[in-house]
Amino acid sequence: MSRAAFLLFSIGAALFVGLLAWQGFDAVTTTLMSAGWGLAVVAAFHLLPLLLDAGAIAVLLDRKTRHGTFCSALRARWTGESVNSLLPAGQIGGPVLMVRYLSQRGARMRDAAAAITVSTTTQALSQMVFALLGILLFGAQGNLSDQRTPIIVVTVILAACVLVFCVLQRRGMFGRVLRMAAKVFGKQNWDGLALRADAVDHAIREMYRDRRKVAVSFLLNLAGWIVGTGEVWLILYFLGHPVGWHEALLLESVGQAIRGAAFAIPGSLGAQEGGYLLLAPLVGLPPDAALALSLAKRVRELVLGIPGLVYLHFSERKFQRRRARAALQGTD
Repeated sequence: MSRAAFLLFSIGAALFVGLLAWQGFDAVTTTLMSAGWGLAVVAAFHLLPLLLDAGAIAVLLDRKTRHGTFCSALRARWTGESVNSLLPAGQIGGPVLMVRYLSQRGARMRDAAAAITVSTTTQALSQMVFALLGILLFGAQGNLSDQRTPIIVVTVILAACVLVFCVLQRRGMFGRVLRMAAKVFGKQNWDGLALRADAVDHAIREMYRDRRKVAVSFLLNLAGWIVGTGEVWLILYFLGHPVGWHEALLLESVGQAIRGAAFAIPGSLGAQEGGYLLLAPLVGLPPDAALALSLAKRVRELVLGIPGLVYLHFSERKFQRRRARAALQGTD
């Protein structure tokens, strides 16, 4: 873990513990435990948005090769989400490992990198649309009043950042970054990396030209966000604090936007909890239930994420053994 990641993790952990202490550990844990077996239902329900997110990746891959199967995309998405949720790698480690996973299963590195980059972009764009949808639907009930404008402004700013990122991709972002690095650190050993980065940039531009695939990826990601609203509805139902669909939509859409804005903090620790506390008064939710909602989501991350990390470990070990055997056979 780098110093910056450790610092951000420490800040997030301190905020996380501080919020729990402020509301009272006993009150929050008692509310959480009231969900009982319902937490297992929540974990099972999360498979639905996971399937949709995997489809958003699979549609961008070449179906003529083995790595283009939906199952490979599903396992890549599962392990990537596990890394993002449980390891101190921010939101960058997951996409990197998804690219590596797909490349280990027959994909060319440039194609895997292009597919994950574009799908991550469409996911971010669909998240902004989802946030605006939640704000507009909830605002139609007349419950946002003064909060509506600042929330929309923040969401629009985040959407603008995503659009800038999309434009940079179209203009050869990876190649430009490596060439800048070469100027700073010297040109030795950078030429080969720059060529590979140019290949990734070319693959990304080619992928964006297929507007149908990009549009389908966007719509599948958006559907994944919308279906994920059911997770919030289920959690609050099992916690004994049922809410309406539009209220669950606000909590999930804006809550996920807040979590996304804190992407640099591992697991968005503390930021997710603070976001739900800020949104709780808007839907009449008590603070202990808001924190229990966040903790229930983290329990779901553990239930699905730990097996994902275990699978990733054995998958990587199997790949390394296979590569070692191939190297030995090549020397014979």
